[in-house]
Amino acid sequence: MFATGHKTPRLGIDLAGGTSVTLTAKSDDPAAINKSNMDIAVGIIQKRVNGMGVSEAEVQTQGDNNIIVNIPDGGDQQESINKVGDTAKLYFRPVLALAPTGVQANATPSGSPSGSATPSGAASPTAAATGAAAPAASPSGAKATASPSASKAGRAVSDALLADPTASGSPAASAPAATPSAAATAPSTPDMSAALTQGTVPADLQKQFAALDCSVAGQRQDYQTDPAKATVACSYDDESGLWYKFALGPVAVNGQDVDKAQAVYDTQQAGGWQVQLSFTDSGSQAFADTTGALAAQAPPANQFAIVLDGKVVSHPYVQQSITGGSAVISGSFTQADAKSLANVLSYGALPLDFTKSDVTTVSPQLGGEQLKAGLVAGLIGLILVVVYSLIYYRGLGLVSIAGLAVSAVLTYAIMTLLGAGIGFALNLPAVCGAIVAIGITADSFIVYFERIRDEVREGAPLRAAVQRAWPRARRTILVSDFVSFLCAAVLYVVSVGKVQGFAFTLGLTTLLDVVVIFLFTKPLITLLARRPFFANGHPWSGLDPKRLGARPPIRGGRRRPSSAAPKEA
Repeated sequence: MFATGHKTPRLGIDLAGGTSVTLTAKSDDPAAINKSNMDIAVGIIQKRVNGMGVSEAEVQTQGDNNIIVNIPDGGDQQESINKVGDTAKLYFRPVLALAPTGVQANATPSGSPSGSATPSGAASPTAAATGAAAPAASPSGAKATASPSASKAGRAVSDALLADPTASGSPAASAPAATPSAAATAPSTPDMSAALTQGTVPADLQKQFAALDCSVAGQRQDYQTDPAKATVACSYDDESGLWYKFALGPVAVNGQDVDKAQAVYDTQQAGGWQVQLSFTDSGSQAFADTTGALAAQAPPANQFAIVLDGKVVSHPYVQQSITGGSAVISGSFTQADAKSLANVLSYGALPLDFTKSDVTTVSPQLGGEQLKAGLVAGLIGLILVVVYSLIYYRGLGLVSIAGLAVSAVLTYAIMTLLGAGIGFALNLPAVCGAIVAIGITADSFIVYFERIRDEVREGAPLRAAVQRAWPRARRTILVSDFVSFLCAAVLYVVSVGKVQGFAFTLGLTTLLDVVVIFLFTKPLITLLARRPFFANGHPWSGLDPKRLGARPPIRGGRRRPSSAAPKEA
């Protein structure tokens, strides 16, 4: 333990403080909720939580349709809870129309300029990086992007395989750089009434889009009932403080086709933070077809929305078909924004839908109080066993105390190493299991001591009594420990959550009891039996023949009267 540098056990949420979230799987097809899909979901959620910078989080299944996520105290707990709850499927949908909620459709919210797309993330500082708006029309034919916000749009999707962004003929070279003054004359949001009357939005979707008010909490829900159909969605812009509504086309690319996404800082072109993503083989073709079709459209139809749990998390625009299976999303990213979007792209797609059925938060102060209470309870139990052993067994009680100390040291060291090795967390039920183990360990001592005292009562000398008592005591101890371990194993298999901590600790300490009784208690008593204090039956040894009512030894085939004390004793 000291060699590895891990000197304290890893504490669970209920002792160290943190949040426990229970996710319940739901599906229209009951057969879809199976072990395979649940294991896949656990892996994705684990990566998602770790991707947020949360250390030592626990994600495990509970029963057939629940997943328990334990997030230790530290960092942004609320953000972690929100991200864990974003468990719906991830989709890429083309944007048909968008508008702010609660203001006129062509209103210009503050902080809403947009940028232009360039290959390989080579966004000019005045456009993609700073978020300056491009003119509505440029001589070169470069398209301006319609953006409700600088935090979610105003970001360009470009081909990550184009190495020279300044090469002649590239969009970056042909499109004039936007100037900050252009933002004052160009509206940030297109006239939605024109988009709706041009037939770009189906008639039934027009009504749904017009009626949607994302500023009303009850209307902000997941409308992705059918991936093959157009739908609406909401998005909140942190910078402008406004809700936006979207009319979206059918799913063009499934989020499960994203192979990898990561946030990187563009040091070569000084383009700031950007998100690099790559697709699977099937996703590469779908993404190429989608970006090719979007590049030929006028804003906002040249954008695609990244939708998670019915919420648009980003809607960058494209100006060219992106092939090769790799792309870069660049623009007005902060480091936190880029990492958040990368996490959504990497870990957003889950094979099942989940709802948060329970969220429990424990403060570090409350956890510390519970840990203190558990340690005090264990100390009280230990003191009671020690006092009982000394009163009843006297000198032999010191052997049981030494055995309990050895067992405690081994238990503490193993729990510490398991916490570092396999992530075992000591929770309150586990502490309870350790307290119960005090009685199990003491029980093994009592069995062996009583067998020895039985032999002494029969008139056997102590050294012979120790040897004769061991086979029968060993058999009884093994049977007793086997029953305890079997109960712990069954409880561990059939239980879930924190109860498993109790079962694991109980099983571990039961195994340690066998180790201690065989490798410590038996050899120690064998050595002590050679000492005059115990061998001569000192009244404080716990093996005084008189106090035990020992029979006199057999001499010449006849017993001496029991009233006569044998000198040999």
